Amino acid sequence: MHRTKKKAGRRKSHAVTLAEVAKRAGVSPMTVSRVVSGVGNVRPSTRESVMRAVSELGYTPNLAASALATAHGTRIALIYSNPSAGYLRELLVGALRGATRNSAQLVIEAWSEREPDAERAAARALARSVSGVILPPPLCESEVVVAELLRAGVPVVAIASARPCAGVSNVRIDDFQASREMAAHFIAKGHARIGYIKGDPSQTASQLRYEGFLAALHDAGIKPDRTLVHQGHFTYRSGLRAAGKLLARRHPPSAIIASNDDMAAAVVSVAHRRGLDVPGDLAVAGFDDTTAATTVWPELTTIRQPIAAMADSAIDILLRVIRGKQGAKGIVDQVVAHMLVKRGSV
Repeated sequence: MHRTKKKAGRRKSHAVTLAEVAKRAGVSPMTVSRVVSGVGNVRPSTRESVMRAVSELGYTPNLAASALATAHGTRIALIYSNPSAGYLRELLVGALRGATRNSAQLVIEAWSEREPDAERAAARALARSVSGVILPPPLCESEVVVAELLRAGVPVVAIASARPCAGVSNVRIDDFQASREMAAHFIAKGHARIGYIKGDPSQTASQLRYEGFLAALHDAGIKPDRTLVHQGHFTYRSGLRAAGKLLARRHPPSAIIASNDDMAAAVVSVAHRRGLDVPGDLAVAGFDDTTAATTVWPELTTIRQPIAAMADSAIDILLRVIRGKQGAKGIVDQVVAHMLVKRGSV
């Protein structure tokens, strides 16, 4: 009887294995190992399938038993609710790389949209089981989640927040300047009637990107046309809706800048459906340089936001606090370099 109870207890504590992730993704365990460790050559489509399986199953990599057995073994969480699969892939690659290098255990939690009370309860529960938390957008700006974690004494690092909550370190690019450079590139190509699709209004980076776009127009002496600006939400579907409205106008724009690659890919799709040549009839650009930028034709001109490197740096910053290498009050605002990547869509 006692043996039976012990076995049942072990079943209840069953953790998702690497083999189960491999089965879900339809690849070999060796491929999964290469992806989660961030080493070796793996096709982007395969890497994305593996990362999707990691997120769906809640897989926590076993970062070498010997490392976890030491005093340096640390359990940290990355909470994800961003709708972009391409963004997720880059984020997980960087976070897993940073955790592996630092002999830390990474817990990945996928949170859907929740009411504030549900977010507060989830953050409170999480704080009891981890030493630190990484918050990418949009959760990086959730005052409810951040307050609950900090109240529990759990350090937090945000990724890509334009205005992070008090007491939180942050890794980001200069969204304003990056967007300004993109718009200036369009203007230098002769475009004056430029459409713009905004990002999710709940994220401060969206507003900075729009402000950078307006600054470039001002620099060139071009009066902004508010009828050429439409709201998006960083999703492909919202990009379809916005592009449909812009291209249905009697005098459509000659170019469209979208606040991320998913929405820009949607613009290309709508243009093709309407028989427009990209870039001959319509120039298009995105933002982030995720896999969406290179899985459409023509490939997208975009701003490269080094998401994987940002997640990697966020892990380093968090672990320095957890392991006492910098004071808990040592808040860091790290601005990393972006790049304008020119491809065939402009």
